[in-house]
Order: sequence, then structure tokens, then C-alpha cells
Amino acid sequence: MDPDLALLERWRAGDQQAGQELFARHLADIYRFFEHKVGGDADELVQGTFLACIHARDRFRAQSTFRTYLFAIARHELYAYYRRQPKHEHVDFEATSIEQLASSLGSRLDRARRVDHLRAALRQLPAEQQLLLELHYWHDLDAAGLAEVFETTSGNMRVRLLRARRALREVMEKVGPEALAGAEDRMTSSLSAPDLDAETDEP
Repeated sequence: MDPDLALLERWRAGDQQAGQELFARHLADIYRFFEHKVGGDADELVQGTFLACIHARDRFRAQSTFRTYLFAIARHELYAYYRRQPKHEHVDFEATSIEQLASSLGSRLDRARRVDHLRAALRQLPAEQQLLLELHYWHDLDAAGLAEVFETTSGNMRVRLLRARRALREVMEKVGPEALAGAEDRMTSSLSAPDLDAETDEP
């Protein structure tokens, strides 16, 4: 008997270990199917494929191999993924290449990588500087709001923001100029914000 089908029958009978073994046999193939089509979202689609298989396991009639069945599910997961992207709801897969679809995701995927670089850089700063930058740029707290959180004055917060931004810039320059240039838009565009350019005396 086909080893996959034997595992499937055991899984259907309630043997969860058999189900895990069945998926483990095909995990690498399914991951490779997605790896160069969706970038960093491959793990999500692999999980979606196996979850769809779990929900549909009793509908498999062994008219093909289990591996072929998994690839059929993976294809549907891939197309559903592309259709969830902006402007792709009605994409024609008969006429549109994977390269065209993937290129339209490039800016989003690149931005996600830049945000990862930025967060990694933030984690290298002292805790007070990390919190200060995140609260200001990602949670819209102005100097007065920050002064309440950090229990100090607005003037003091302006000085500390300036120093924290300079510290972040130094860390990100070590990561690479592309990370500094392309990091999270709102924060990096504010690295030279005019209201903080001139350092004032700390009260």
C-alpha cells in the first residue's frame, strides 16, 4: 500500500501522529512551492495548505497521489493569496505571470523587511530611547504627551528625542545605508524633523 495512503487511513481513524508524519513527508516540497512566489509569506501559506487539508481530509478519494492532492490545495492557496492583494481581486491567472504578481508585492515585502531592520535597530538602543521613539513616531505622542509618560518637561523631551534619533541613526548606519534610507517611512522621514533639529539646553 502507498505509504501516504496508509498514513492517511490511520490519521482518519484518529491517529494524530500519523497525520503529523504524513505532513512531515511533504513539508519541504510544499514550502519550496511557495518559497520563491510569495517571499516571507511562505510559512503562512504552507500552514494554510495543511489546515485546508485537515478540513478536507475525508474528501480525498485516492484518485491521485496524496502529494498531488496537496499541490492542488497549495495552488488554490496561492491564487487566493494573490487575490487578497490590492487590485488583484479579479486577476486572470491564464494571462498574468507569477513575476508580474510577485513584483506588485515587492514594495510591501521590501517595506516589511525594512521595518524588521528598524525594529532590530531599536532593540539595540537603551530601553528609554526605544520607548521614547516608538511612542513618538508610532503612537503619535507629542513632546507634551511624552513629558507626562516620562515624568519630565516638554523641553527635556525634545532634547531626549533628538539624542535618541541620533543614536538610532548611528545604529542603522552600521546595519547598512539601505536600511537607513528605507526604514519605516514615518519614523525615518522624521529623523530630520525641523521641530527637533536644534538641540536646546536641558532644563
